[in-house]
Amino acid sequence: MSTSRPLHGLVLAGGRSSRMGEDKAALVHPDGRTLARRCHDLLADVGCENVVLSLRYDQEIPAGFPDIAELAVVRDPEDASAGPLVGIIAAMSMQPDADWLVLACDLPRLDLPTLRHLISSKRPDEMFLSYRSEFDGLPEPLCALYAPAALPLLRDTEFRCPRKVLIRHDCRLLEPVTPRALDNANTPEDWQTATTP
Repeated sequence: MSTSRPLHGLVLAGGRSSRMGEDKAALVHPDGRTLARRCHDLLADVGCENVVLSLRYDQEIPAGFPDIAELAVVRDPEDASAGPLVGIIAAMSMQPDADWLVLACDLPRLDLPTLRHLISSKRPDEMFLSYRSEFDGLPEPLCALYAPAALPLLRDTEFRCPRKVLIRHDCRLLEPVTPRALDNANTPEDWQTATTP
């Protein structure tokens, strides 16, 4: 990524996990870390200067962070509509001059090569960069890069879905480098499949 802007990371962990039946962010990965902590570590390992955890306004910090004394957290406004776009806007507003690498917490197969390829592929003039979904060919907005120029657009969009924003603004899509790295886990069945080799 040829830019002088800082790179910050965001873990979206504020979903209500209604289909899973328990907090996805606190699910324990086969490597022993919670999903939220694993994503946090991946973002730190890939070089993000600061990693922020996005939560609902009334949500407790998920398990898995006892060793981080000053965990950076951003909370959705109390009156905000549900959805990841609220968390993305809140985090980007904290550091509007940075590029943001945004991840959903429910990606148990995500790996460092996937993130490194995303970062190294970003062009300075791009507002967004995302992977192409292996399932439907559409953008994967919750493993994507967002540039500072995207923030005003996100604030003003009529869409609540970040995928629709990326589609509308012709986000360039990368082909996945690791098969199934972006498999998400929304249900117990998804979790079983995603954590099975």
